[in-house]
Amino acid sequence: MKKGFYLVMAAQALSSLADNALLIAAIAIIVDLQGPDWMAPMMKWWFALSYVVLAAFVGAFADSFPKGKVMFATNAVKVTGCIIMFSYQSLGFEVGGQLALIFCAYTLVGVGAAAYSPAKYGIVTEMLPPDQLVKGNSWIEGLTVLSIIFGTVLGGILINPNVSAVLLANPVIGSVVESRGEAAIFVIGLVYFMAAACNLLIPNTNISYPKQQTHPLKLVREFSYYVKTLWSDKLGQISLAVTTLFWGAGATLQLILIEWGAQHLGYRLDQASILMGVAAVGTVIGAVFAGRVPLKKAFSVLPLGVIMGFVVLLMPVVYSPWAVYALLILIGALSGFFVVPMNAMLQHRGHVLLSAGHSIAVQNFNEQLNILLMLGIYSLLLWLNLPINIIIVIFGLLVALLMIVFARWHYLNQKRDPSLKDQIGQHGHGQALH
Repeated sequence: MKKGFYLVMAAQALSSLADNALLIAAIAIIVDLQGPDWMAPMMKWWFALSYVVLAAFVGAFADSFPKGKVMFATNAVKVTGCIIMFSYQSLGFEVGGQLALIFCAYTLVGVGAAAYSPAKYGIVTEMLPPDQLVKGNSWIEGLTVLSIIFGTVLGGILINPNVSAVLLANPVIGSVVESRGEAAIFVIGLVYFMAAACNLLIPNTNISYPKQQTHPLKLVREFSYYVKTLWSDKLGQISLAVTTLFWGAGATLQLILIEWGAQHLGYRLDQASILMGVAAVGTVIGAVFAGRVPLKKAFSVLPLGVIMGFVVLLMPVVYSPWAVYALLILIGALSGFFVVPMNAMLQHRGHVLLSAGHSIAVQNFNEQLNILLMLGIYSLLLWLNLPINIIIVIFGLLVALLMIVFARWHYLNQKRDPSLKDQIGQHGHGQALH
């Protein structure tokens, strides 16, 4: 692996660490302000909306400049959202206004994340050859999930009553913060600044693309073509469907775990946030082992997605900590093992058919659109006061059923066109000019 790739991994890990810690801090603020239960998933919904609204534009933006510089600029947008959220009490708003400010600030962080993602993943395809993409993706996904672990744990630690009391008692931090939420965000902001330092050190890959379109309507029209191109590809469509389902289900499961921890296990928010980290440990394990799967055998992991959906159905029957942790690690490991090869396949086909930035933008658009759908359904089920264990059963069956559909879809594609296997690993650079 090239030296610059390790800087990309460090920048991604730190930025993702801060993103996930910030989510826990924002939920803590909502709890402290006595906001309703459905408000946390809706905040995540607005975060995902940024990806969908900006999808047509961020790919061209990522391909217009050196991707290390793009990562730095978009990380700065996240820092701005973090600063606004930090100021929720000092601006003098009533409770309703403070909740609205948290929503707006977290949405701005989502804008930064949406623009950050095509550069983050696009630079991987620029730095690594196709035969190293699965390995590179296993590292990126493993570190991303590792950052989710430490991010959620960090967020949970920072809002813990004992830790927040120590932070507030610190003469430096205590002089600028008034609540546990502000104290947590102060520390998280420092992590964002560390990510920015790594962004600045990422070398230029010296890969350039044709001059990018700037007219909004033409960008939307072009993006529609890119979406159609990737969905029309017999290899791309399956990997896109699977990763779309995975990220939608993963985002929903994060919030399900917090509610499940409260309703089913009687945990506080800082304790329930640990459950998200435990599931992410399993995903890291699965992602590491998935690095051994060659690109040509990427689709052999599809049955694991079906198994994962059925394993989720065991959540309502476990209570003891060891059983809870073991189950969550198993769910995470299954998801990590099947999504990494799919992600690598999708990036490879996107890079061959389109370009690094545009293919990742298409991927993000579809994934975040599914997150909007699944979080919207989850928020509705909470609003209807459905028990969390009923919601979990619906969730697990939906994932298993859809994965069966995708596996059957791939089987029929191969039956109609046996040459598909020969297309895997072919070199191509879409619109890229070397």
